Amino acid sequence: QGQLVESGGGSVQAGGSLRLSCAASGNTASSYCMGWFRQAPGKEREGIAAIEIDGSTTYADSVKGRFTISKDNADNTLYLQMNSLKPEDTAMYYCAADFPWRGICPGIRYPYNYSGQGTQVTVSS
Repeated sequence: QGQLVESGGGSVQAGGSLRLSCAASGNTASSYCMGWFRQAPGKEREGIAAIEIDGSTTYADSVKGRFTISKDNADNTLYLQMNSLKPEDTAMYYCAADFPWRGICPGIRYPYNYSGQGTQVTVSS
């Protein structure tokens, strides 16, 4: 386990796209469950996308069809491609990692033990 460092956030108009990256230390991408969650001011944290060790993915309904999570095990990097962005996507975005528990990953519903410092995404109308 170790550091997770997000990048790629910024300001974009509605309908635009951004690609977030999360650089992980060690062999996190190939050995850990990983995911993205976001938190907007005054709102609860929301798990939005998760990828398991075997590459299978899960998405929250709020982003399904617009966001794509992927990882590059060789570069130890997690990605979140965000298309058709909406103002309601404005939030701080965090990547997260954890070992599976009894073979089960946290997915988008449960907390992870490791997360980065976050990258801000702002979508204007």
